[in-house]
Amino acid sequence: MPVSLEVIAAGIIDAFTLWTVLLVAAGVVLGLLVGAIPGLNGPMAIAIAVPATFYLEPIAAVGFLVGIMKGSTVGGAVPAILMNTPGTPDAMITTLDGYPLAQKGQSGKALKMAHLSSVTGDTFSDIVLFAAAAPLSVLAMMMGPVEQSAVVFFSICVLAALIGDNPLRGLVVASLGFVLASVGQTPEEATPRLAFGFAELEDGIPLVAVGMGVLVLGEIVHAIAGRRVSAKGSVAPPSTGDDARLSLAEYLSVRGTMARSAVIGTLIGAVPGIGSALAATIGYSTVRRASKTPEKFGKGTIEGVAATEAANSAVSGANLIPLLTLGVPGNVAAAFLMGALIIHGIIPGPTLMRDEGQLVFSIFTCMVIANLCNLIIGRMGLNLFGLVARVSAIYIFPTVILLCMAGAWVSGGGAVGLVLLGVFGAFGYLLRVMKFSVVIFIIAFVLGRIWEFPLTQAMILTRGDPARLLNYPAAVFFIVAGLGLVLVVLVRAHRERRKQQTAALGGPPE
Repeated sequence: MPVSLEVIAAGIIDAFTLWTVLLVAAGVVLGLLVGAIPGLNGPMAIAIAVPATFYLEPIAAVGFLVGIMKGSTVGGAVPAILMNTPGTPDAMITTLDGYPLAQKGQSGKALKMAHLSSVTGDTFSDIVLFAAAAPLSVLAMMMGPVEQSAVVFFSICVLAALIGDNPLRGLVVASLGFVLASVGQTPEEATPRLAFGFAELEDGIPLVAVGMGVLVLGEIVHAIAGRRVSAKGSVAPPSTGDDARLSLAEYLSVRGTMARSAVIGTLIGAVPGIGSALAATIGYSTVRRASKTPEKFGKGTIEGVAATEAANSAVSGANLIPLLTLGVPGNVAAAFLMGALIIHGIIPGPTLMRDEGQLVFSIFTCMVIANLCNLIIGRMGLNLFGLVARVSAIYIFPTVILLCMAGAWVSGGGAVGLVLLGVFGAFGYLLRVMKFSVVIFIIAFVLGRIWEFPLTQAMILTRGDPARLLNYPAAVFFIVAGLGLVLVVLVRAHRERRKQQTAALGGPPE
């Protein structure tokens, strides 16, 4: 499935229009600001921004959301370094060395290192995405409905096994997502299903209402209930002179660290659902073990900041690999990007490169533009973002709630959208209180819209007989691998509990 040079050139030209470039830049600025505010994160901003893209062209809409995704990753390091309060979960590890550097009066150097290493890691993962997308799409197109269904099943098993502390709870919340995704018309007969007589639900539950309710409103209610509405930590002293500058030699001195972390982040990002927080943790730990001076880590070293930020930013490009090739979102941000594409009538998956090659290369170009904007705007606005980080969530949350209500009104058809927003906001709060994964629920809800059709075809091909799956070895592999991963995690968790119980009783470890 070769893509012609004409298609590639047309895609690049489409992305380099003034309107699209401005929207990408606006997305980066918004992402940087959101990332710099403790309590907010990129997926929340994307969920709120999706209704604003309804009236845009697909490439402009996706470019704007990509800018938010990339900008928020960089912005999350600002409060982590200045206030020991990460703006995003993946910046948690950045506090280990970033804040000690700031306390030494080197906050400027730490911020510049975080900014440049983020852009470096992000650019590396984008290059991998550009190189791998077409070949992987060719392989994906060789899969039929049975294999496609098995891949989605495998992805859900990976999510359940690697997110949270209990894979069974992950599978339960994924099932809830699939059930709610089935509300609306059946794909075969186009007849209403589970609408309970409400005409507004015959087209399905709006993704915007679910996303903003569960992800944004639910988090705000949970934060207020837990009295987590003010930033923690003291503001580090400002840096001046040499302590505020990052020389080229200092940047190049950690090039090996950034390369190692970028590879780790890219590999982790390519696996659906693992997320950038784990990439940052593994990247930091790996670099620390490989360092000749591991004792400096945790006490304030730019190598630790570079390791963390390069790893978590490398996830941004890599998480689009399964989205654009298999139609499986890599994380929540990718799930909302997928939802935005579906809203505009574009279905991500194996045939996307063949049917919408021009759009795909426009998206690639927007990612490059977003990286350039991150490099330029991020460098110019470091001081401003530092001031934004000090704004208390008490003043931010009311504005976010109003934006959610406006988005729900527009996307949900008026009062119905507001009701759904409130319902799913309460549902999101309950998920958090009961320790269920919000990430798994949202990704399962998005996947449910497109999984049902190939799953129905697979049932027809196999006539509902599991033994006929043996005729599809690739599907068997994914199913067995998914179940095996869940089983391994369950057994490991059981052993850990047994060890803890034995230790608590004072007996010898098993």
